[in-house]
Amino acid sequence: MSQNIDVTTSVRADRPTGVYKPLWAWFGYDEPNYTYSKHGKKLLAELTELSPVSPHIRTHNLLTSGDGVPALKWGSTNAYTEDANGNPVYDWTIMDQIFDAYAEAGNTPLVQIGFTPEALSDDTGPYQHSWEPANKYATILTGWAAPPNDLKKWGALIEAWAQHLADRYGKEKVSTWPWEVWNEPDGHYWTGTIPEFCAMYDVSARAVKKVLPDARVGGPHTCGAFSNPKAQTFLRAFLKHVVDNNSPIDFIAFHAKGNPVIWQDHVRMGLHKHLRDIEANLAIINEFPSLTHLPVIIGESDPEGCAACSARVHPQNGYRNGPLYGVYVVESMLRTYELSRRANIEIEGAVTWAFMFDDQPWFDGFRDLATNGVDKAVLNGFRMLGMLGGEWLETASTHRRDIAEIMQHGVRDEPDVNIVATRDDKGVSVLVWHYHDDDTAGPDAEVSIAIEGWGGKPASLKHFRMDETHSNAFGVWKAMGKPENPQGADYARLEAAGKLAQIEDQASVAVENGKIELRTTLPRQGVSLLRLDW
Repeated sequence: MSQNIDVTTSVRADRPTGVYKPLWAWFGYDEPNYTYSKHGKKLLAELTELSPVSPHIRTHNLLTSGDGVPALKWGSTNAYTEDANGNPVYDWTIMDQIFDAYAEAGNTPLVQIGFTPEALSDDTGPYQHSWEPANKYATILTGWAAPPNDLKKWGALIEAWAQHLADRYGKEKVSTWPWEVWNEPDGHYWTGTIPEFCAMYDVSARAVKKVLPDARVGGPHTCGAFSNPKAQTFLRAFLKHVVDNNSPIDFIAFHAKGNPVIWQDHVRMGLHKHLRDIEANLAIINEFPSLTHLPVIIGESDPEGCAACSARVHPQNGYRNGPLYGVYVVESMLRTYELSRRANIEIEGAVTWAFMFDDQPWFDGFRDLATNGVDKAVLNGFRMLGMLGGEWLETASTHRRDIAEIMQHGVRDEPDVNIVATRDDKGVSVLVWHYHDDDTAGPDAEVSIAIEGWGGKPASLKHFRMDETHSNAFGVWKAMGKPENPQGADYARLEAAGKLAQIEDQASVAVENGKIELRTTLPRQGVSLLRLDW
């Protein structure tokens, strides 16, 4: 292996550059019925514990008809049926289990209006799909994705739903929840036309506003726009419709995805495509000057486009179990802030479309945050992001890759060894990461960190790490021999390995002339969070 890389970084603790907002604290998933399962409720609570802010949770299938039994890319609430005379019958039983779980965990719903109940579906064919990971993605398109056959009944349903949530959780509280209409109508989630979608959007948004005048509503959650003419056309048409018709809109939403591949004998991530999706969508929004003041929510921001496509069937998704997923999240989220500044458009949130899947083999390579109740390494990436707060600080790294170069070529030759830092009223948090697109071994980074402008205050240090040998339950599971059903002490060991590891704890570190100098060896695909308190 090549010799280690010498990296020099710096932090100016006395030079704030802006307010830090945790745009990463947004999560989502297809299967709403996992929300109130044992492992689902455990994970929701852990997401709340990640940081001082309440995480936003986005879920598909909140209005889908069915028996409440989840399947891959499927869930249901059966909130709407009709009696023999075609009159609406509302049943909020399953819906309440979902939103009660959010309330119990301290989550904030990003309420997704979708999909079409069977009694309102404009499609007379099969309603529920039976998709499996080996199937073509398009086979999910069945009756749930059809336009409502009666917009008056549809609007009444949305109004009744909003009223029920307001009655159950309080109008003031529910008014703070963002509401969004549908999911990827330009892709495999809508069988109607663009005008039909726009009409449905208007009815939905006005129904929410009728009950909750202060609630924010937005859309359209179109796919990534880079090299995707269909997504570009749909987003432009929707935004033009909003402007021309003065449609209610409080935020604009789109999706962004990378494209991992098997390159030679290993996984190669597609970060460049992920970032270019964001850039392309922001560029389209900038074509509509009257809308650029609106915040953006990236409704799904992920390494690729299918959380339920396990790596066992799709080997390019083999990044998901170990630290590569965690460092990719850190890299992509922090680059998202950069793209927001470049476009001069606020990105309020970037949803990681990952949660958990019940009744699946251990570490089967789903895009999830935990497996069978054990946290994956990626969750520790989020735990370190959660330790940032307050104000951004000025930072520099000799091995920070330029974002324009990354969007053009990816991180294929030299790695990106990068640093950010924030300052609050108790101290400074420094986040350092070592990212490469290729899931292969590489030299460690010998990172020096000079923190200047500390002043005369004393300092203590806590150092947290995620890499192949820290905060990585997958590595421990492999060392155990990949047990199919770990129990007892083995399960407890895996559960402990899934937590964030602290590798240093110093009650006092040297401060000379207002400067602190630290060093750490950071492996490829590793992330460190160094917390220095006054």
